[in-house]
Amino acid sequence: MTAILQGVRILEVAEHTFVPAASALLADWGAEVIKIEHVTRGDAMRGLASSGVGVVPTDVHVLLEHSNRGKKSLGLDLTTDEGLDILHKLAATSDVFLTNKLPGVRTKLHIGVDEIRAHNEKIIYVRGTGQGERGPDADKGSYDALAFWARAGIALGSNRPEYDLVPMPPAPGFGDSIGAMTIAGGIMGALFHREKTGEATVVDVSLLGTGLWAMGQAVALSLVLDIPWGAPPANRPRSNPLTRNYETKDGRSLMFTCLQGGKYWPLLCDVLERPDLKADERFADQASLLDNSADAIAILDEIFAGATLAEWRDTLEPFEGQWAVVQHTLEAAVDPQTVANGYLQDCETTTGIPFQMVAAPVQYDEQPAPTHRAPEFNEHGDEILADLGLDWDAIVDLKVRGVVA
Repeated sequence: MTAILQGVRILEVAEHTFVPAASALLADWGAEVIKIEHVTRGDAMRGLASSGVGVVPTDVHVLLEHSNRGKKSLGLDLTTDEGLDILHKLAATSDVFLTNKLPGVRTKLHIGVDEIRAHNEKIIYVRGTGQGERGPDADKGSYDALAFWARAGIALGSNRPEYDLVPMPPAPGFGDSIGAMTIAGGIMGALFHREKTGEATVVDVSLLGTGLWAMGQAVALSLVLDIPWGAPPANRPRSNPLTRNYETKDGRSLMFTCLQGGKYWPLLCDVLERPDLKADERFADQASLLDNSADAIAILDEIFAGATLAEWRDTLEPFEGQWAVVQHTLEAAVDPQTVANGYLQDCETTTGIPFQMVAAPVQYDEQPAPTHRAPEFNEHGDEILADLGLDWDAIVDLKVRGVVA
């Protein structure tokens, strides 16, 4: 894999997942990422014992690993003049400054755009926020479950009309990770722009904005029709019977998304060995199939309930239409396509405990990006300070006074 960001230095003052996961992607692609952590506790993610949907293992903190892989860590007290001076010296040697601190906190810490650029006018300044940099809630904190999932319309858009329950996000850091990809793309665009024009830009990405983009087509339809977006009922009339889920004999699900139902109906009948359904006038073409969708759905419900998932995998293998098994995460991890494309990468902790992480979703030169473990708290502190020209006596003095970890 070509390390396309080799030689790029990212300076990060951020914690949790949304913004740190962006620089984790950049680290996978070759960038050097220096992570500034709270001088005593480190990134708040280090102390997270539960994600809200699952307990975090103590031997491998995979949530921390996901968003901090491949970085260098320095514990630094930014409330001190000496700590801020060290940050400024690092900014002077960096290509990108990345933060998720709220506007009020940035002002308090003196890490705003002008204050950072006073030490490097060519640095790209990147802000990740909950609700955006402007507006009445700009200085309010948030999480992806709130700004991305609930506020952007995704939760209600995912809600099934037949259930009186608003769904929670499907995974920890779900919107955070999607937002992180957006930030990473924004940074790479800013780097390209600076390379071409010499101009350093300010990059803003929010969880709300990312969520609205993900719901972009639904939002546009809602505005045109003046109707809030929601998932259609499962038993809606004139629905395409080849765009729905069917349950197997062993309680698993098959998902079909054959948008051209009339085209794929006879092909499905062939693999099901049901020539009678292929010849049935009720399902002769797209219009007929939609007009008689209830009948077609009832027939397919009965057929698919008659065999196990394993049997259907074999039967449906030659089917040219679009379908997939509804898999859980352990199955997705060993999916033949996951394995063949290197979508999971092997890693191990400092103590040698092996684990796997999902690889960066963009590959260069047909190779998955290799990934490396997250740093221990302040693991590279002495090295970073020495690179700035501080001798050991000066570093010890800073440690004693609590400026650095």
